[in-house]
Amino acid sequence: MVKSQIGRMVAGNGLFYPIIGFASCVAFIYLSFGDLWVNYHKDPKLSFVERNGSHFMVDGRVFYVNGWNSYWLMDHAVDEYSRPRIKAMLQAGAKMGLTVCRTWAFNDGAYNALQISPGRFDERVFKALDHVIAEAGQHGIRLLLSLVNNLQAYGGKTQYVKWAWEEGVGLSASNDSFFFDPSIRHYFKNYVKTVLTRKNTITGVQYRDDPTIFAWELINEPRCITDASGDTLQDWIEEMSTFVKSIDKKHLLTVGLEGFYGPKSPKRLTVNPEWWASELGSDFIRNSKLSTVDFASVHIYPDHWSHEQELEDKLKFVSKWMLSHIEDGDDELKKPVTFTEFGLSNENKGFEPSHRDKFFKTVFDIMYKSAKKKRSGAGSFTWQFFVGGMEEYNDEFGFVPWERPETYKLITEHSCRLARIQGVLPSQKGYLKELCLQRR
Repeated sequence: MVKSQIGRMVAGNGLFYPIIGFASCVAFIYLSFGDLWVNYHKDPKLSFVERNGSHFMVDGRVFYVNGWNSYWLMDHAVDEYSRPRIKAMLQAGAKMGLTVCRTWAFNDGAYNALQISPGRFDERVFKALDHVIAEAGQHGIRLLLSLVNNLQAYGGKTQYVKWAWEEGVGLSASNDSFFFDPSIRHYFKNYVKTVLTRKNTITGVQYRDDPTIFAWELINEPRCITDASGDTLQDWIEEMSTFVKSIDKKHLLTVGLEGFYGPKSPKRLTVNPEWWASELGSDFIRNSKLSTVDFASVHIYPDHWSHEQELEDKLKFVSKWMLSHIEDGDDELKKPVTFTEFGLSNENKGFEPSHRDKFFKTVFDIMYKSAKKKRSGAGSFTWQFFVGGMEEYNDEFGFVPWERPETYKLITEHSCRLARIQGVLPSQKGYLKELCLQRR
């Protein structure tokens, strides 16, 4: 999705954050999560998530993900005034029975940049990412870490192309040269190697050896519109996924796709939201079939992808979209399928919070039925969660989950339903048993 850049601009000037704002944030966190500070059990034992055919496995049991997106964790861990938000968000996720958070492990050339320029890293920001990973591990939350953005927010492939152009080695000013320019491929490989082999200054564990990391995601929402055939993007995915696996053989890997069917797929006309979706240079089946890709990723944004105005029509599309990709996981890919972003805009005409609840219920019901039937639907990740006091970082999809009881209930009930299928994970015992007893 096109994420708001307002937060980055506001964050660029410390004067926008007076002492009273910090005090209010701390007070809110304490009042909202006071019980969490008392009941929290530290250092739950986490094991690596593995794959067996179309299922994730943890400690020999099938693992289904009820997850969420908080892309901002590393950025907010850099400064002391905003760092408490990381603990607050992860504690809240654990309290809701959630198991995986998807977040950015990149920030290229922007404010609080992790990679200042090709091969140059800000240790202060790297320590912030160390903090996020260590904090997640303490709360029994695993992380799906994305390595670069197709979009311009937080640098993205635009920044890589700009670097190559400034150094006089770029082949093209097109953003899509990120995928085919040898110099840029070298930049990105160097970045990947540096991140994967990073030794966490808090835990002493290299990232590639840390089971807190659920999986790596190559790129958020890749598109290569200058080559609609898909060959350019396919070559890049093959090269980069092979490179990641050469360094890290323990973690799972996904591409980061939106799930669109390509120009040669028969589903391009029957399942894609509209005609344009097959001309973006990506192809869900082809891109996900590579042996170096462990599971498939799909996004769900019915209001941004289609001109349909009625909620019921959007929900019908959501059902068809999800069931089609789960079918692909079972029949074509033989791999787990995750819906790593799903959201409904509050800018829709006549939007009401109950519309978002109906949308969430549609997603959760399909995921539950897939799990119950042992199909390939392996997890879903809400876009996106915040804690209070972060309104400037919000977009039209974000919300604070505990501020609306109806939405909170939907999310926690889904955690309990999945737990009844897979059992309570060791990392969930601090909260989930009590949470699910209340739901019965």
